[in-house]
Amino acid sequence: MNYTKSKSTSRFQYTVNRNNTAKAAGSNVVTIQTKPSTDGQYSVGQSSLTLTVREAKALNRFLNDTLADDVFPVK
Repeated sequence: MNYTKSKSTSRFQYTVNRNNTAKAAGSNVVTIQTKPSTDGQYSVGQSSLTLTVREAKALNRFLNDTLADDVFPVK
């Protein structure tokens, strides 16, 4: 079963592609892509980072642990 979901912010495009039946490399990936900035403040041109779903889950756990409310309380 194929699954694709995207989220866009002013600076980034996040995309998840999953295929539970595929065993080929690159069938289950998370991509974080920068959007070109007209003022050059954050990004120049366009670049992207592609992670496996396993790597993305590890990053998610790291961010959740590191940015937890008890470490950095929301004001």
